[in-house]
Amino acid sequence: MSVSTRRRYAAVALATVAALATTAACGDDSEGGSSSSAKPDKLVVDTFGEAGYEDLVKQYEQQTGIKVELRKVAQLNEFRPRVVRSLATGKGAADVIMLEEGILNEFKLNPNNWVDLAPLVGDLSKDYLSWKYELGKAPDGRLMGLPTDVGSLGICYRTDLFKAANLPTARDEVSALWPTWEKFIETGQKYKQASGKAFVDSATMAVNGVMFQQKGADLFYDKENNNIADKSPAVKSAWDQAIALADAGITAKITTWSPEWNAGFKQGTFAATACPSWMLGIVETNSGPENSGKWDLAAVPGGAGNWGGSWLGVPTQSKHQAEAAKLAAFLTNTAGQVAAFKKSGPLPTNLKALEDPSFTSFTNKYFSDAPTGKIFGESVKEIVPTHLGPKHQAIKENAMEPALRAYETGQTTKEKAWEQFTKDAATQGAF
Repeated sequence: MSVSTRRRYAAVALATVAALATTAACGDDSEGGSSSSAKPDKLVVDTFGEAGYEDLVKQYEQQTGIKVELRKVAQLNEFRPRVVRSLATGKGAADVIMLEEGILNEFKLNPNNWVDLAPLVGDLSKDYLSWKYELGKAPDGRLMGLPTDVGSLGICYRTDLFKAANLPTARDEVSALWPTWEKFIETGQKYKQASGKAFVDSATMAVNGVMFQQKGADLFYDKENNNIADKSPAVKSAWDQAIALADAGITAKITTWSPEWNAGFKQGTFAATACPSWMLGIVETNSGPENSGKWDLAAVPGGAGNWGGSWLGVPTQSKHQAEAAKLAAFLTNTAGQVAAFKKSGPLPTNLKALEDPSFTSFTNKYFSDAPTGKIFGESVKEIVPTHLGPKHQAIKENAMEPALRAYETGQTTKEKAWEQFTKDAATQGAF
């Protein structure tokens, strides 16, 4: 099928889905699609991972008298289908929905499903990192989402396991071990030789690190949203680094986000993993209180990068759009972002939050009192966002990572793994 033919099919399919979603969202006032001026009894917020909102919503309830139901899903690949389904059927959408960078552009394809927040919260463009704020806008100019966090990179590591393997444990010394990914692999080989155990969780951890270190690069799509997964230098660089990690034999060969992966943190199955700032809360949750003080944070090999980060949007399906917008603004203001960071690690994008002394001086007790505010806060200045297309997350999770795992676990060859990835990327990236 020619490129032009594929584009025509994609355009027809997109128009059909958009029409369905718009019709469903506006067709039944009993389920949503209207905004009541009356004060709501309850607002619902949908998030994934560890957003750090538990204490914040309690504050909001005390200040406003409005009950907030926080619906949290652990994994993004479980979260996204729920949002898609609720928009398509016109039923079940929360009043405030977290939109991660890997799925944001997909929802920009039909901006009519989302409220323009600007008229409801005012001009907040000066309050956030400018590039982050602009990425929250739809092609028609509406402000689809208020910025929450970015995912500056680091490496979380177990000091007790490093010590047992006769490796340095102080974070500055550990960071010095791996200025490059090649040196990171060498360190992993020393660890495995000394301990007999896997150094990192999986080869895919390198993919996410390397891919998002490619400043300003096109990943699976070019700027016109053509699928270039099989041609992107940034993607190939990340792929090759993941293959090198697998070839070194230092991975636990565990699927990220699986029950085995969750348990691996507590059991010491691996000693290190890639840690964007939002991962801190996940590491702590999975590792449990018994491992407090055994983790620390070192620099990521290869320099700064940004993996992840989200926005809060309000679907037009909400019956309480004005109040939902106020709640989104509350969760993303200076105090809200500092509190969320202290709770679970999401790195602020609010400029005043990044300068707030309670953020810059914050140390994380669980991670051996690492100065996480200083470490991650300083790296924000170096972030240059990569370009993510409409189905970025689907390609990464359903094409790239499965192909790499198949090679890592010995089920296929390098050549066949790449072939499978590029084939699946074309399917997963269709829209």
